[in-house]
Amino acid sequence: MKRTVSIPILLNPSVFLPLMEQCAGMFNDHIDWALENKTYNKSKAHKALYEHMKEKYSQVPTAFIQAVRDTAMEAVRATVFKKRPRKKKHSGIRFDKRTMTLRGEQLSLSSLDKRERVILEIPDYFRPIFDSWKLKGAALTYSVKKKQFWIRLVYETETPALRAEGSVLGIDRGIRQLAVTSEGQFFSNRRIRASQRRYLHNRKTAQTKGTPSARRRLKAMSGKEKRFSRDVNHQVTKMLVSLNDVRTYVLEDLKGIRNKHRGKKQNKRLGSWPFHQLAFFLTYKAQMLGKEVVYVDARYTSRKCSCCKAIQEGGRKKSKYHCNRCNFQLHADWNAAINIRDNYILSSTSKTSEEQAAVIRPHVTIGNNQSQAYCLVQ
Repeated sequence: MKRTVSIPILLNPSVFLPLMEQCAGMFNDHIDWALENKTYNKSKAHKALYEHMKEKYSQVPTAFIQAVRDTAMEAVRATVFKKRPRKKKHSGIRFDKRTMTLRGEQLSLSSLDKRERVILEIPDYFRPIFDSWKLKGAALTYSVKKKQFWIRLVYETETPALRAEGSVLGIDRGIRQLAVTSEGQFFSNRRIRASQRRYLHNRKTAQTKGTPSARRRLKAMSGKEKRFSRDVNHQVTKMLVSLNDVRTYVLEDLKGIRNKHRGKKQNKRLGSWPFHQLAFFLTYKAQMLGKEVVYVDARYTSRKCSCCKAIQEGGRKKSKYHCNRCNFQLHADWNAAINIRDNYILSSTSKTSEEQAAVIRPHVTIGNNQSQAYCLVQ
């Protein structure tokens, strides 16, 4: 299990910015060679380019040549020759044990000249990782806007063993409701949607004006919307993993959901829907607590009745679900979350007979703000 600790540091820009520029040029040279020769083999790249890189970038320590080569070949492998990865002149560079030393809180980094040393200020939040986990590497990045260097320390430790006991919680992710659990807990997406509408209006207004002050306003707004959405997802996933009695979180597999054309308005909503980010945050936070996140097929979870399991068209009308077969009624997203949980329990061969019985007659907890749910099986 790996985690990254990001810490701002004070470095000499006249030393490290030229290093970043030369490493970016070296990276792009490796990319061009890899695409021309149709290979991402690191040994072949080393034999073909190492001596040439030493001559062309004579000021750069040779350890960086190997680190940049590895980064470039991994980028080509990830894109499978379909794209041409490029680095800007101030893109981040990778450090390893040959170019970086960390003793206590003193960090030593190789540069174009002598090694630079800096004392790190470790936030209390990262202190347990910094003190007990094993350092595996780092990356140095630079924010052009804030003119700030960041060191991203990569730590590794053993993955905690999965809990032996605990319940299964289904989670339905949506556009109006960010997340709804099978226990009836709702996390509204209202704040994110309001933020998106506000920033969209402000961008349109500033772009229409086109004045220097409007352009400065656009630059100031850049990234604020994403940071706000990211913060909300952090808050929601933190509350979800804090449920002590839950061992397994079940999500729908939503791969390819944006590939289908659903109209301009709906496609725009799906394009700004941060469902993958929520799943990513939930996965790594659950992993640290000995919990797991699993996925099930997303088909029919919204059309299926969570009580009698009948699949029908027209059962869902906006936020309400009404089964015509058994007269069961519930919030549509809550109904889907129960189906997500039940689908996982049915597909798992390791579940007990009691859990499988719960699928046939699921227990539904009624929230304070929800209308009463009932199921009358004929």
